[in-house]
Amino acid sequence: MVFVTKSVELPNRVVLPYVEQGDISGVPVLFLHAVADSWRSFERLLLNLPESIHAISLTQRGHGDASRPEAGYQPHDFAADLLAFMDVLQLEAAVVVGGSSGGIIARRFAIDHPDRTLGLVLLGSPFTLKDKTVLQELWDSTISKMTEPVDPRIAREFVEDTLAQPLPQAFLETLVQESQKVPARVWKATFEGLLEDDSSGELDKIKVPTLVIWGDHDAFLPLSDQETLKEAIPGSQFIVYPGAGHAFYWEDPARVASYLVAFIEEITD
Repeated sequence: MVFVTKSVELPNRVVLPYVEQGDISGVPVLFLHAVADSWRSFERLLLNLPESIHAISLTQRGHGDASRPEAGYQPHDFAADLLAFMDVLQLEAAVVVGGSSGGIIARRFAIDHPDRTLGLVLLGSPFTLKDKTVLQELWDSTISKMTEPVDPRIAREFVEDTLAQPLPQAFLETLVQESQKVPARVWKATFEGLLEDDSSGELDKIKVPTLVIWGDHDAFLPLSDQETLKEAIPGSQFIVYPGAGHAFYWEDPARVASYLVAFIEEITD
């Protein structure tokens, strides 16, 4: 399948590329990528979703081929863009899926806009980044010191370090190329915003159905982090994915799609 990329200009003049598929009268499902990724992060997952789901994967500000404003890279800025995006597309409400740090944006949106959120799915998304030593070390040693142009080795290592299973080479190269599009200042501003995020103290405000999925070979997030996340969100479901790494939705998109479809059918029946 060849995806056709569209774009919308938000009222704040930020232009966001996106792709969509499925029945436009079906359940809207919005996919939010992680720092340094783009809509293409969910390309393989989209191919495994049924026609009944109206799936939309967007590229967030500063990333991929989206606009790169000078400021506005805190989680609440990305969440505000998502609200404006939904308004432009006239989506009343949607299931919001966040991959890795994209889950921090997704949950910020669910906290701030419960009436626009049908459900929340967190794929390898942290409870908090404040206590993740490996990520703080990455910030101190590499991200905070980035300059233009971004070193291709940094982009490649950033992608490969999330994996526990091999990816098709072409898809791996796509992910690396998309990461290289992100300016150093956006890497730094987005990463800094995520490290400073304090939404973990507001997770009890999330009242929509929530699914948390975690791969037990995740090199960044321990089981305790995910159990805390699950306990903090009232009534959330938790799936442990054996043998999967941090970005398991890259590694085994068919299985993740089956989890996602089952969850959507459950909450929309």
